[in-house]
Amino acid sequence: MNDNDEHSPRPDGTALQRWWRRVTHNFGGGPQTREELLEVLQEARESELLDADAQEMFEGILDSADTQVRDVMLPRAQMVTVESDWRLDRILAVVVESGHSRFPVTGDSRDEVLGILLAKDLLKFSSGVEGFDPATFDLQRLIRPAVFVPESKRLNVLLKDFRKSRNHMAIVADEYGGVAGLVTIEDVLEQIVGDIDDEYDEAEGALILKQDERRFLVNALTTIENFNAYFGTEFPTDEFDTIGGLVLHRFGHMPKRGESVRIERFNFNVQRADSRRVHMFQVTLSPA
Repeated sequence: MNDNDEHSPRPDGTALQRWWRRVTHNFGGGPQTREELLEVLQEARESELLDADAQEMFEGILDSADTQVRDVMLPRAQMVTVESDWRLDRILAVVVESGHSRFPVTGDSRDEVLGILLAKDLLKFSSGVEGFDPATFDLQRLIRPAVFVPESKRLNVLLKDFRKSRNHMAIVADEYGGVAGLVTIEDVLEQIVGDIDDEYDEAEGALILKQDERRFLVNALTTIENFNAYFGTEFPTDEFDTIGGLVLHRFGHMPKRGESVRIERFNFNVQRADSRRVHMFQVTLSPA
C-alpha cells in the first residue's frame, strides 16, 4: 500500500483488533512456530494489513536467521583485490575499472589478506589535487584492518556485528583458514529487502550490458526472444519466456551467488540472487 495514495485502503483499529482476535483464536494465544508465524503474515497480507513488499521483508528477516554467510558471499575467484606491492597507477586502474569502494589487499596469495583499502583514501593522490605527489604514496599506511568471519556464521548475527563495529566488509574464512570469499553489509541487507542498486550499477534499466568482447551482464528477466536477437542464438521460446527460467531449469535447483552452468557456448554465472530468485547473470562466451 502507498501511504501517499488517498484511495488506498487503510486498516483502522477495529480491523486490526478483529484480525488479531482471529489469529489468537486460531493459534491458541499466538503463533508458536515459524510456520504459524508465516501463516499470520499471509493472513495479514490477505487482510490488507501488510503490502507484498512488507510481507517479503518480514520473511527475509526470518530467513536471515537460517541463512549462512557461505550462501551469500562473493566467491574468492570473483574477488577484486589489489596486491601489496602494486604501484599507485596500477591500483587506480583497478579501482576505476571495477567501481568498487573497498578492496582486500593481499600478499603473496589470496589466502594472505593484509587488510582493506578504501577507494576514498586514494583521492588525495589524484593528479587534480593541489600538491599531488605520487612519490608520497605508501599503500601500507592506507590499509585498514580486515574482519574475518567463518562461512557458517548466520546473517542475522553478522548484521549485528556489522552495526556494532561499523564495518561494511568481512573476509570469509574456510574451515582450513584459507579465504573462501568476501561478504558485505549490502549482501546481508539484500537478503532482507531485496536487490539494492547503487550509482555504479550500470545495468540498472538495461537487460543486457556489454562488459568486454566476451563478457556481458544479463538481467534474468530478459526474454529469450531478446537474448536470441542479441547473441544470434536459437534457444527455444515455447517452454520458457525468460533467460532466467531457461537457466534455472538447467541448474535444476535455486542457485547461489557464484554458481555457474554452461549452455552451449555460454557460461552463466549467478551475480545477484537471493533465497527466492536470481536477478543477474554474468554471461561469458567461449571462443567459437
